Amino acid sequence: MHQLFFSKTAIANLALKDQKQFEKFGRGEIVKLPYECIHYAFEAQAIKQATATAAIHQGESITYGELNQQAEYLAALLAMEGVQKGDHIGLFVKRSIPMLVGILACLKLGAVYVPQDIGVSSESRLRYIIEKASIKVSLTLANFKHKVPEIANNICLAIDEVLDRGSTERHLIPNYKRSLPKLTRNDKCFILFTSGTTGKPNGVQVTHENLCNILLLPPGNLDIQAGWKVSQILNIAFDMSAWEVLGCLSSGGTLIIRGKDIEAAASQADVIIATPSILSLIDPQKCPNVKKVAVAGEPCPVSLANKWSAICDFYNCCGPTETTIVNTMQLCTPESSDITIGTPTPNNTVYILDEHKQPCKIGEVGMMWAGGFCVTAGYINNDLLNAERYAPDPFLNNGARMFRTGDLGRWTKDGQLEHHGRIDDQVKVRGFRVELDGISAVIESIPNCKRAVTLKLDNANLVSFVMPKNVDLQKAKEKVANELPYYYSPSFIIPVDKLPMTDRGKIDKRFLLQLALQHQSKQALQVSNITHSQNDLNDGQKKRA
Repeated sequence: MHQLFFSKTAIANLALKDQKQFEKFGRGEIVKLPYECIHYAFEAQAIKQATATAAIHQGESITYGELNQQAEYLAALLAMEGVQKGDHIGLFVKRSIPMLVGILACLKLGAVYVPQDIGVSSESRLRYIIEKASIKVSLTLANFKHKVPEIANNICLAIDEVLDRGSTERHLIPNYKRSLPKLTRNDKCFILFTSGTTGKPNGVQVTHENLCNILLLPPGNLDIQAGWKVSQILNIAFDMSAWEVLGCLSSGGTLIIRGKDIEAAASQADVIIATPSILSLIDPQKCPNVKKVAVAGEPCPVSLANKWSAICDFYNCCGPTETTIVNTMQLCTPESSDITIGTPTPNNTVYILDEHKQPCKIGEVGMMWAGGFCVTAGYINNDLLNAERYAPDPFLNNGARMFRTGDLGRWTKDGQLEHHGRIDDQVKVRGFRVELDGISAVIESIPNCKRAVTLKLDNANLVSFVMPKNVDLQKAKEKVANELPYYYSPSFIIPVDKLPMTDRGKIDKRFLLQLALQHQSKQALQVSNITHSQNDLNDGQKKRA
């Protein structure tokens, strides 16, 4: 087990007071993991409460005992197909109970599952992932088997078809159990491919240690109790869905797997995990049982945090896929005028560093680097990117690595992390450096504004989108003008009924940029028409004169 003791040499550039705070603020509590592998926690629940309901989906349910037995049967069949520890298995499914069987079967076998939502993933994306991850066996559902690309030597099995014949083949399970491999916390459990919005998707390798550390320890375990209902509303390819699924099943909860209606699942839940964009679609008054809510993936509006923290424990969290779901969390209080992303979760560290990887003074804005158990095993088959974003951790100096998150942040005086946007969102407009999320946060503070997004349109113009459509645009313009430098003011503020989302539940900025360009073209055309009309009027007046 890594020890989180900081190297004094690595922080020697700081004043003594800052050295103490750099270590105090940046180091999470050291806690022993209760299980080495995440599915061991599920198996313990299957023994403890075999007849308890593990999951419900569109009127169908499954108990912990049944889910465990079906996963063992599927694992036995995969073993017969030659699947071994460390092999990569494509899990190309829709939200369903068979999806859970597929996840657990892979984990039991020591295989590494590679999840994709078969309903939204394109054929070219699936083909790319199969080849990039060297997938030899793909698991899917009978209705979607035709969507899995036919690639030489790739075996495709429909989980639901396999389970239908399972009652006559349960004798396979004992043989499979006798040959189970020995697993450790350092073994990989799944590979998550990034969205690929800025290029080719990259596969992030997540270990059991990574996952157990956030899902089995507070506050990441969200104190889920046996029998609590946890909504499963996110895309399986999104890392936060593992928080829903495995966080629930490792704690004895009941997973409420949604159909098309997000709010229908959330309304039954004790625990909701979502992006701010998805949570903004849910009415808290329709969630009478909710006890815990956690959001991550995007900046959270203060108004959204206040609305939910008034009725339940509300966590604002942060962390890219490469640091295993989230590595900082803050329990928000009602009626806050500002929120942070909190403090490092147990066994994890956060460093605020300058461009030379040297510690920033406490209170200075710098790049957030993450260390500890959260740091994943790197990108699959991408040594160049691994070298760019992962680095030896000089502060722990124990052979571990740290990860450059791409997020800017700073420590407050009381040791909370303030998020200052992505480095990608620090743009230059008319020669000035501008923080896009800062503009959006100011606009969101005006009455009736639920969400705001600001984008760079070109080198001279910014554009903001506000939701809902009846937001007072003049007040939004005045608020930005009064609170921020003049060069922060958007050239356009466009009202929308709702903000478009990607399949991972985040705001679709590429789509918004297209809308902004269309709006800019219309504005230019209107100005051109007005100019032409004025010129025609002037010409007529000259002729009459």
